[in-house]
Amino acid sequence: MSVASRIAEMLEKHVLGAPLPVRIKAWDGSIAGPPGPGPIILLRHRRVLRRLLWNPGELGLARAFVAGELGVEGDIAEGLSRFWKVGARPLTLADKLAALRTAARLGALGPRPRPPASEARLRGRRHTFLRDRAAISHHYDLSNAFYEFLLDPRMAYSCGYWTQDASDEYGLEDAQRDKLDLICRKLDLKPGMRLLDVGCGWASLLIHAATHYGVTAVGVTLSAEQRVLGLRRVRELGLEDRVEIRLQDYREVDDPPFDAVSSIEMGEHVGQDNYPVYAAQLFSKLRPHGRLLLQQMSRGASGLNSAPGGGAFMESYVAPDMHMRPLGETLNFLEAAGLEAVDVHSLREHYVWTVRPWLDTLQDNASEAIALIGEEQFRVWLLYLAGAALAFEENRMGVHQILLVRPDAEGRSGLPRSRAATLGTDPALDRLREPVYERLAP
Repeated sequence: MSVASRIAEMLEKHVLGAPLPVRIKAWDGSIAGPPGPGPIILLRHRRVLRRLLWNPGELGLARAFVAGELGVEGDIAEGLSRFWKVGARPLTLADKLAALRTAARLGALGPRPRPPASEARLRGRRHTFLRDRAAISHHYDLSNAFYEFLLDPRMAYSCGYWTQDASDEYGLEDAQRDKLDLICRKLDLKPGMRLLDVGCGWASLLIHAATHYGVTAVGVTLSAEQRVLGLRRVRELGLEDRVEIRLQDYREVDDPPFDAVSSIEMGEHVGQDNYPVYAAQLFSKLRPHGRLLLQQMSRGASGLNSAPGGGAFMESYVAPDMHMRPLGETLNFLEAAGLEAVDVHSLREHYVWTVRPWLDTLQDNASEAIALIGEEQFRVWLLYLAGAALAFEENRMGVHQILLVRPDAEGRSGLPRSRAATLGTDPALDRLREPVYERLAP
């Protein structure tokens, strides 16, 4: 019996309890699994089995993929979607013994393999100032050149707002512009207003709001590399008198209240225990009648998406210490801080349409990406983006824009009477008035 056949038999009988959903190709060149077209899982080294014996499930699979011992031939997202089920089912003692016997026959037994070098190794208590800086640095300080290669020219590293289908005339850059415009309109930004952006990234929202809405903006980030590139972009656009970017923790912001506050996909990083502190700080930095726009990822209250950190791979390689909760729990925290929820807008499927172009860029320009970040990090990003696209597509993760307001001492919101006036014109309607739209385009 070939190596691939032995592994397939073991997986079908003792791991999946069902036929193998995808073909596998073992290190000896043998192939097993369902015939026909489709991706092939490459088991390049017997160390894959050893990793799975020591760390069954997602972490063992992720380490094998990042180390280059496990690969995918064909569509990586489809291949991973099928093969990831191998690590999803808990094993009985009999199943584990059967897997151990198969590994022994194939010469795969041995000491625990060392984790790949790119695995996060944070120290200290979660969500202290120092550990939060280390967690953010692990992902965001990777390489400015790499993020410039991967992202759109605005450097928006968050879910876009796709107002129409992708085409030659409309793509990722347009969707990110429409997202930035949507945020500015929901915040009702006007010339002369002061905006605080908590977790400002490479300044995409700061620059858009200052350029097209005439605000004075302050952004805070824990990523030194983000700040360096953000400041460079601000200087190149001549916005130094309108945009300030600080290397600062959100808990350290002591400015007087702002007219508007935004925080785009940063709330996931503050932790469960610290989220009330985060919500209270956002409230305190907002003047009465001021608006807050949060864009934040979530997990469901039931079903498969129950890992607050996104699963072993995300927690170990991409976003250590991240915590996602069901939307309702987040709203409870924000309302407890004194904020009033005005609107909740789901963008879950928009994230599928956003991540796919990032993944295409990575795969279509593999040699350039590897030159920027190395082969191991390249595999981390392949797995990260393919997995993210699947998680949003399969409704295991969500993302929402949450618009809130700080009422005044008498409980008044100061909002317009109509919903349309409160939320502003949708960017999609600009295409019906092209001259106005062109004025807003960079």
